[in-house]
Amino acid sequence: MTMKVLVSGVAGFIGGHVAERYLDEGASVVGFDNLSRRGNVENIRWLSEHAESKPGRFEFVHCDIRNETDCLGLFEAHKDADVVIHLAGQVAVTTSFLNPRMDFEANALGTLNLLEATRLYTPKAAFVFASTNKVYGGMEQVEVVLDESTGRYRYADYPKGIPETAPLDFHSPYGCSKGTADQYVRDYARMYDLNTVVFRQSCIYGTRQFGVEDQGWIAWFTIARLLGKPITVYGDGRQVRDTLWVDDLVDLYQAAIGNMAVARGKVYNAGGGVGNTLSLLELVDHLKEHTGSDDPVAFDDWRPGDQRCFIADVTKAQTELGWTPKTPPSEGVQKLADWAVRNQAVLERVLGSVGKGKDPQKQAVEQKRLQEANRGDG
Repeated sequence: MTMKVLVSGVAGFIGGHVAERYLDEGASVVGFDNLSRRGNVENIRWLSEHAESKPGRFEFVHCDIRNETDCLGLFEAHKDADVVIHLAGQVAVTTSFLNPRMDFEANALGTLNLLEATRLYTPKAAFVFASTNKVYGGMEQVEVVLDESTGRYRYADYPKGIPETAPLDFHSPYGCSKGTADQYVRDYARMYDLNTVVFRQSCIYGTRQFGVEDQGWIAWFTIARLLGKPITVYGDGRQVRDTLWVDDLVDLYQAAIGNMAVARGKVYNAGGGVGNTLSLLELVDHLKEHTGSDDPVAFDDWRPGDQRCFIADVTKAQTELGWTPKTPPSEGVQKLADWAVRNQAVLERVLGSVGKGKDPQKQAVEQKRLQEANRGDG
């Protein structure tokens, strides 16, 4: 019997890769999205064309997860779904400061709508939720030091990174909305016996990611270099993140879905771990090699909520699900740069107007937040 997979946010970068994987494996994929982000139309066009030559079947439904009626109608029409992968939502910390109500509706209310639709119509389906490492907040209790030998920040006392047991401290509207959704997904396993699992994701990157300055920094730096757009580093550029190539993330989703007896009701960090870290300045250096561009970068103040270091401890996923990241940053950045070169015309069409000047409203909001916290978003 053919597997049926429902994918929210299918027109997004991760959603497109999830749909691609299942189509390649012969599944029936029903993807839904409200097409509100840059690049969504391009991704849907690519995915529809890709599906034509694959064994799986693809259906796209225009649906806004903030609308309960839309969600219930969609799930009622697909009661035979085996898997729900929930990737839709508002993704930028800075946007959440500008419009916290929209951020809440997209992330918290939208997730509740999908959980309720799952409970009512597909209660046996595996439900995968893409949460964020931002639920850990500013982590003021964790000591971060500057390692003079490497020129980058590191944890003083967490050699494997931050575990899932770290205290939650949402810290921003985005953290609050995603943290609320995170907890709802966990508790629907306990309250309603749903097969839910949460992944607190770090810096996910890959092809078909139309990154912008506020979100998707690896893709944005890469695309900006290719298109000759200015790059601004907020802070000193020595801040470190663990990075995870998108195909490795899809592997993790599938590892959990295939082992739901273990994963059900649990939370896992989804990042590259200590073996796949990158600082902002290191990425700039990588891009000099991959694109040939040596244009100088600009520096600006730290942004609200930015952690000098975030590295996820992925031991739990490795131990319980038998998963491990496969793609090192050097290889991933090369793949991303190669894709960007091949698709320069598309990138110009989608992102040609990005980076030509700061939004004064956003600048005002950022300045206000900087007065309250000197940390910034990663």
